[in-house]
Amino acid sequence: MTSIFGVPVDVVYRLVSGFTGVLTPVLGGAAAVAAIIALTVAVRAIVMPLSFRAMRGQAVQARLAPQLQALRTRYAKEPERLQREMTALYKQEGTSMFAGLTPILLQWPLLSVVYLLFRSPRVAGKPNTLLSHDLLGVPLGMHWLSGAGPASLQGLVFVGVLALLAGLCWLSARLGRLMTPAQATMAPAVGAPGKAGRSGKASAPGKASAPGKASAPGKGGGSGRSADVAGAIPPGASGALVRVLPYLTVVIAAFAPLAAAVYLVTSTAWSLAERGLFWRTRGRANRSAATG
Repeated sequence: MTSIFGVPVDVVYRLVSGFTGVLTPVLGGAAAVAAIIALTVAVRAIVMPLSFRAMRGQAVQARLAPQLQALRTRYAKEPERLQREMTALYKQEGTSMFAGLTPILLQWPLLSVVYLLFRSPRVAGKPNTLLSHDLLGVPLGMHWLSGAGPASLQGLVFVGVLALLAGLCWLSARLGRLMTPAQATMAPAVGAPGKAGRSGKASAPGKASAPGKASAPGKGGGSGRSADVAGAIPPGASGALVRVLPYLTVVIAAFAPLAAAVYLVTSTAWSLAERGLFWRTRGRANRSAATG
């Protein structure tokens, strides 16, 4: 590969190839697919602390959304004052406007290396032998729209993988929509009169706590890491865009080799599980704080 990721891709390629060789006596032709899934799970487990940090940042953004909107309304004609007030609010909460985005960006290099491995026909100037293996008779290096065509038996394998990925994206988007109102309902606790009065950030109560501004449908949808990207969209983004964005992962998979599609399915499933675990953990913590 002739890219900045060439060396790390080569290193990961050797690891996955070696693991495939170890699994072959046990799993036969499914060894390469199992190795792809195992590598994806291992990488996502490594970056899990960053994923949870990103979700905590997104939760804070959702919680502060009503107050931020009130500030934008109050200081619409004073951009410098608005910036100072927003900075003060973030500082008061011990966070920043980039809290939900920075951890995602930090994950990007490692996840990019794994994705490039599964879509590159050559690694270190040699054929990528991982792509010569198959899933249900379909070479892992094959594209959905190539070969015998999308309507063939091989094409049906792609359809099954893409359908599974679309289902995971739908579940992730639905979970995101459920999470956002739940996070936004915490806003009154943050915007309590005592705190707001000291910082001068909570003018008109109706503006600071209007539920429509905190939890408009579709603002939390997203899967993952692509799933994960949707979660980083700012509160003012278009609801229609947020609903469509998770499914861009399916479009990417449709034009990628089957190996990359398997990776995207595994990564999206992991991301969905992470979000569900975070939501349940956050919910238990909130209930404990409320009853305590």
